[in-house]
Amino acid sequence: GTGSSILSALQDLFWLSKSKVEKQLQVISVLQWVLTFLIMGIACTLILMYILCTDCWVIAALYLAWLVFDWNTPKKGGRRSQWVRNWAIWRYFRDYFPIRLVKTHNLLTTRNYIFGYHPHGIMGLGAFCNFSTEATGVSQKFPGIRPYLATLAGNFRMPILRDYLMSGGICPVNRDSIDYILSKNGSGNAIIIVVGGAAESLNCTPGKNSVTLKNRKGFVKLALRHGADLVPVYSFGENEVYKQVIFEEGSWGRWVQKKFQKHIGFAPCIFHGRGLFSSNTWGLLPYPKPITTVVGEPITIPKIDNPSQREVDFYHSIYVDSLIKLFDKYKSKFGLPETEVLEVN
Repeated sequence: GTGSSILSALQDLFWLSKSKVEKQLQVISVLQWVLTFLIMGIACTLILMYILCTDCWVIAALYLAWLVFDWNTPKKGGRRSQWVRNWAIWRYFRDYFPIRLVKTHNLLTTRNYIFGYHPHGIMGLGAFCNFSTEATGVSQKFPGIRPYLATLAGNFRMPILRDYLMSGGICPVNRDSIDYILSKNGSGNAIIIVVGGAAESLNCTPGKNSVTLKNRKGFVKLALRHGADLVPVYSFGENEVYKQVIFEEGSWGRWVQKKFQKHIGFAPCIFHGRGLFSSNTWGLLPYPKPITTVVGEPITIPKIDNPSQREVDFYHSIYVDSLIKLFDKYKSKFGLPETEVLEVN
């Protein structure tokens, strides 16, 4: 009757409203991470300097004193917070794209691991969501394994930002930090290194599956020195979420990017995503394209205190072959044609 029709209409309206609210929460969750990635470090530094010049200078002075005392914590495994890693905002972040984590093999808690993450993309969104939060269930999929996402050491010199990053289990991508985690933090540790780094980000563009890996062998040497197993990881869709202006080799734009990369550690990219209120406008929000991160089979690595170049080259070649096989095995399952080839530079 009329009553049931009205009730049905109200239910439809309720679910429509709920859906819209969830969409907005997804947008907000992604926007806060993008702003964190781009400006949080600089903004917090400027705010701290400003507070030092006000009547509240004691607060800033106390934080700076704490910063000096706590300076080496990022190099010693950081200070992760399961509470932060389990924030509901990360689940909205996950669902915006959506992002998925695919496990292919079990990992032994008696071993340590170095995950090679590919490709970098513009911001490494899949790496962050999968390994610095619990949104995709990394602790359930790999019980007893503690993931540490390694990123630029310069981020940990920025006030507030450093603490925010450490709470997610993020650590500096330098030898001191990695040595500590792999040698003085027990077993069951997994360090995630985005191997291609800034150089790889300069070439990421939708429709292109390319990794910078041929001359990236430092992570293999670290694995040998600590006897940490290597695990290839490929994120299908990481390059699809932003569009970028690609400067050709030899152009002035590429020259500027390489200078920044050499002296500062990151390469400035000219990129855009969608607008805040419309997918038809340009903005900083990534396009909502699926990102599926596949964790491959671990490669058993012996412990060699001083590995020779020949040994490094040997295990590097095994790693490259494993990554290509991983890509070829799963590419058709995640929207790529069988003819797609992973380009290794």
